[in-house]
Amino acid sequence: MNTTSSSFASVKLPSGLVNQAREAATPMRRSVAGQIEYWATLGRIAEASGLTVSEAREAITRYDVHQFGGNDADPLDAIEAEFLAAESTGRLAQAVRQTVQSNRRQIVKAA
Repeated sequence: MNTTSSSFASVKLPSGLVNQAREAATPMRRSVAGQIEYWATLGRIAEASGLTVSEAREAITRYDVHQFGGNDADPLDAIEAEFLAAESTGRLAQAVRQTVQSNRRQIVKAA
């Protein structure tokens, strides 16, 4: 009997997850298996470090912008990274509060 050691194993995954991985893998030039491995690695890191979902999203977006940055980078990725950073630090909520207060002052002055 020939037994060979392999670094791979087969598992059954829901087809919906595989389809989501396929869609996410294409723009990142990953295989479906590579995408699922990427997600699993991120999940292990987030779980081990105690990151919140928002912090994990911010870190991933910043990494992706940095990793795939350069002149060909999608400017929307950079905007999304800044938005997520503002959201996770509370700067976004503060900016919204300031804008609402400013608008209320303008309405009072106009009345």
